[in-house]
Amino acid sequence: MELLQSHNIPFLAALVLMVMLAVSQVLGLGDVLGGDADVDVDLDTDASAGDGSSGEVGFLGGLLSLLGVGRVPFLIWLALLLFAFALIGISLQALSADLLGDVLHPALAAVLAGLFALPVTGVISRPLGAILPGDRTSAVPVSSLVGRMAQIQIGTARSGSPARARVLDQFGQTHLVMVEPHDPSAELAADEEVLLVRKDGNTFYAERCDNPLLSL
Repeated sequence: MELLQSHNIPFLAALVLMVMLAVSQVLGLGDVLGGDADVDVDLDTDASAGDGSSGEVGFLGGLLSLLGVGRVPFLIWLALLLFAFALIGISLQALSADLLGDVLHPALAAVLAGLFALPVTGVISRPLGAILPGDRTSAVPVSSLVGRMAQIQIGTARSGSPARARVLDQFGQTHLVMVEPHDPSAELAADEEVLLVRKDGNTFYAERCDNPLLSL
């Protein structure tokens, strides 16, 4: 079968990885395989940084937004990228065989497919971003989520074993963050409302709280 030839190995591998990501989400293993992939990207910058540094951050943020990063949850963006990469790569090899009489070297085909797949993923992510909550909003520093209420979404948060939680910022934007209990002996179960009390690296620490007014 032509599709299973060696020149399509990079693209078949991308499809396999995409399927693995999908299966991991269905089985609830996304937190394990994805690590901090769904955690908000902290855009805080040092107040003492110069204008040049701010410009670099702004350029990088604009580039990531153009590519669709942050418009949809990261694992969905990655799955879209893998699918676009595989589809473009396989199509490119078929087109090369028809027009040139031979396929491209797999490495060259992979580079070309990757260059095309990135902007294609960005284009696809835009309409999806209007439906699905993104992982972050560039207008709000992630550290500003401390003091807000969150709801545990997947898993049970234990000390050293964070669970995914959903939190709204002051503008109503949804963020998905990883949460551990502030009290090492406590456990925070799925659907529980918790108060984010501090942040260390990419992990928030929370306490069980039944009074949402405390987050105002």
